[in-house]
Amino acid sequence: MALITCETAAFGYEGGTAVRDVNFALHGGEYLCVLGENGSGKSTLLKGILRLKSPQSGRVILGDGLRQREIGYLPQQTVVQKDFPAGAFEVVLSGCLGARGIRPFYTRKDRQQAEQSLRLLDGWELRNRCYRELSGGQQQRVLLARALCATKRLLLLDEPAAGLDPIVTQELYQLIQRINCERGVTILMVSHDVNAAVQHASHILHLQGRQLFFGTVRDYAQTQVGKRFLGEGVNAE
Repeated sequence: MALITCETAAFGYEGGTAVRDVNFALHGGEYLCVLGENGSGKSTLLKGILRLKSPQSGRVILGDGLRQREIGYLPQQTVVQKDFPAGAFEVVLSGCLGARGIRPFYTRKDRQQAEQSLRLLDGWELRNRCYRELSGGQQQRVLLARALCATKRLLLLDEPAAGLDPIVTQELYQLIQRINCERGVTILMVSHDVNAAVQHASHILHLQGRQLFFGTVRDYAQTQVGKRFLGEGVNAE
């Protein structure tokens, strides 16, 4: 059974429609990359899956026992967030808030989970650092660990490498791949980085105000939209 199923879904804002005719199913262990130009509806789709926006039509179904609060989410980072005055470990630990319910304090299990997430992402040495004093790549590593604390099943990432230099970007994508392969966490990532999508993802969803393609990376490379977006010389094996 699919974790997420979109059935002819449309989402919008301010009275308009940002994306329509979205039909796909994401299963456990898959790595889906959502591609498209600016304004194509990628981030709006994520907000629809998170139920921050209601569908204008169609529906989004969570399946296989997945609950809304079990979805980890890494949004695009704002300038205010980059200057957040807290310790790195405190930021990671806050990812456990959704699962705490009415419990007023973090438990030993919460702290162990935060430590495990940071260690998995090679960020344990950052634990006592002030978050706003970290580099952009280090901040994203901390935020990724925070999102991982919120889920064991599904991680939604909105342009996680935006603003990072090429070396740090590649390191971040490798960490995301580790989460997918070693933890078995399903990934749904919005990105402009076609090369990273081809290298790491198992499936592609291409949007341009509506769904142009959904399927495997290999099949995407054989379509007209895939050939146009990938360009020449990109290996989709």
